[in-house]
Amino acid sequence: MSLPSDTPQGIADALGYLQHHLQELTERQHVSENNINSTLAALTAQLQQLTQLVANPPPPAIPNTPPPPVPSPLVSPPPALPVRRTRPKLSCPPDFNGERHNGCAFLNSCSLYICLAPEQFHDKQERILWALTFFKGGRATKWSENVFRQEADTGVFPIQTWGDFEQQFQLHFFPANVEADTINALEGTSYHQGNQTVDDYLDSFQALVSDMSYTDP
Repeated sequence: MSLPSDTPQGIADALGYLQHHLQELTERQHVSENNINSTLAALTAQLQQLTQLVANPPPPAIPNTPPPPVPSPLVSPPPALPVRRTRPKLSCPPDFNGERHNGCAFLNSCSLYICLAPEQFHDKQERILWALTFFKGGRATKWSENVFRQEADTGVFPIQTWGDFEQQFQLHFFPANVEADTINALEGTSYHQGNQTVDDYLDSFQALVSDMSYTDP
């Protein structure tokens, strides 16, 4: 905008300043409008995105959980150790020479050992052979030799069971007339206490009664 030539300098300067300031305001307005338009455009785009998210929500996220622990194999407890029973030391039967008055004691000793330690014998015949190892001297040695001679001749051991052995042993090595001898001792006039104590006398009496089921008629 041009001014007349006769316009005072002060007015011209004021008008120039106003024009310049108006131009700056106009430029600032344009800049502000551009900024507002950019902001509106950004807000509009964000609003559209939010609308789409509300209309089409994304699938829920799968939680990243760790796999379950693999169970450890069951470990069986160690088997309980068997309780070992202590057993008193067993004495072997004494050597037997065939004397009849020792026969009953020897057979009882063998039977007791077998009863207390049956695991030491694999079978019944082994029990018999074990008992024969104590037959040493006298009639016992001759009888055991005869048993083994029969086995050599026939190929079969002549005594098959422990019961058979007991019967054969009683026949050959028990007193022959134990019942008659016991009755004679109990009913004879020679049987009396004498110098024996009461305890010794009762013990001898009970031993005789054990040999023969004696009853006073």
